[in-house]
Amino acid sequence: MPKLSQEKLKSIFRFLESTMVFTVDQLVSLLRCSKPTARLRLKQWKTHTSYNQNGRYYAMPTVSHFDKNGLWHYENIFFSRYGNLKTTVVHLINNSPAGLTGKQIGDLVRLSPRSFLHHFRSVTGIRREKRDGIYIYFSDDPDRYKEQVRKRSRVLIGTDKGLSDPEAVVILSALIKHHGLFLEDIMQLPEVRRRGFSRVVIRQFLDRHGLLKKTPTLTH
Repeated sequence: MPKLSQEKLKSIFRFLESTMVFTVDQLVSLLRCSKPTARLRLKQWKTHTSYNQNGRYYAMPTVSHFDKNGLWHYENIFFSRYGNLKTTVVHLINNSPAGLTGKQIGDLVRLSPRSFLHHFRSVTGIRREKRDGIYIYFSDDPDRYKEQVRKRSRVLIGTDKGLSDPEAVVILSALIKHHGLFLEDIMQLPEVRRRGFSRVVIRQFLDRHGLLKKTPTLTH
C-alpha cells in the first residue's frame, strides 16, 4: 500500500467533508488500503457512525450539526453524538424530564418504535413500566426515576383540563364505532393508543358528558 502524503490525506478529508456522508468502502477506495486500515483512519478522524442503515455510513465531525438532543440527520441517514441507537435511546430516556413513551422516543430518533423498541425491554440504564395502558421508559437511577415519575404526574395533572375538539372527535368516533365499551376497553383501542391519551383525561371527558360506562360489579 503506498504511503499517502499529509497533503493527500488533507485533500481526502476535505473531499469527504463535501460529500457529507460516506461508507467504509468509499474510504478504502480513496485511501487504496485495507478495511482495517480504513477503520483505523475513521477512529483517528473521530468520525460519527450512523445509528440507522446498519451503521453503514460515516460523517466527519466537522459536518455534523447536532441539535439540543445530540441528534443530526442527512437526508434519511441519522447520527447521534452518543453513538449507536442503544446508547442514544438510553441517553435520551435518562435526560428526559418525565420519562418517554415509545412514540416520543420514535419521534426523537425518527424511527418507527416497532422497529427497535422490543430490544429495550430489559436494558441497563432504563426501566420500563406500563402506565394507563402505555409503556413509559424511565431512568433506572433511583433518584432520577423518582424525579421523572414526579414530573410525569405533574404533566398529567397539567394536561387534564380537557381534550381539544379534534381529540374529542376521535374519542366520540371510537365510542360510536365500538358501542358499549368500558373505559379499559377504550384505552386499548388503536386510535386511542396511537395518540397516547391519558387515562385520566379520557375518564374526565366521559364522565363530564355522561358517557362513562362503569365496570359491572361481579356478584356470586
